[in-house]
Amino acid sequence: MKAPVHDSPRVGKAFIATMHGKQRAMAPLLERFLGLDVTVPAGLDTDRFGTFARDVPRQGTPIEAARLKIRDGFALMPDARIGVASEGSFGCHPANPFLPWGHEWVVLHDRDAGWEITGQHAGPARHFAHVQTEDIRVALAFAHQVGFPCQGVIVMGVLDGVPSPTASLHKNCNSAGELERAIEEVLARHDAVSVETDMRAHRNPLRMRCIRRATLDLLRAIRSGCPACGRPGFVVHRQVPGLLCSSCGCPTGAVRAETLRCHGCGHEEDHPVPLPFADPAQCDRCNP
Repeated sequence: MKAPVHDSPRVGKAFIATMHGKQRAMAPLLERFLGLDVTVPAGLDTDRFGTFARDVPRQGTPIEAARLKIRDGFALMPDARIGVASEGSFGCHPANPFLPWGHEWVVLHDRDAGWEITGQHAGPARHFAHVQTEDIRVALAFAHQVGFPCQGVIVMGVLDGVPSPTASLHKNCNSAGELERAIEEVLARHDAVSVETDMRAHRNPLRMRCIRRATLDLLRAIRSGCPACGRPGFVVHRQVPGLLCSSCGCPTGAVRAETLRCHGCGHEEDHPVPLPFADPAQCDRCNP
């Protein structure tokens, strides 16, 4: 693959649009591999684009929210060339409702070159959990189980069986005493309390690792130049199913190729996966 001919993001001042310490996971990588001079905009309020506690609804998709953070970062740092932001989304695995799943996106915008590159990481999210209970002992046991206080927790009231930040909300308990008082206060006002892992990066060590992995994926995307125009970010756009079964030779739902696409010129290429055949367990004919 020929080297990119577009301007590299290796020159100029850069910022990470965060108020939750994400620079600890991202800045060392951006500085080491891109040579950027990275800082954090002073006074930036990223919570206004959405909070995991749901007291502020997120605006748009995760990537759209990251773009809004970058926009506000440039307003505070007009001399910066590079803006970087991340956003995460958490819920159930699409095919397994019992498996918590997390997806992290990191977006880099080069204002001079006029392009945007995205990295991502998705996987099981054991750092995303909650309990709803009427018993303070159960609530405290859950917090201990997830690793409080290193892993932060959010305490909120329950209305009509649903956790509600408008009922009661405690986001910054830093000690066992503060946590116990918060739970007692909620139970004094409501029939049940909800205690959940705090998904803000500075209160969630495992999420910080996932953000780092998404940043590494961003760096790989930057190093992948389009063979047609040279723009960075020639990355997987979609997966193509149809890998043949090793037993009967019929097409299966397993991936046979990945389509790489340039978001600049639109050039696409199909790259076959390294596996020659699919396991019969993935075949609807052999394993109906």
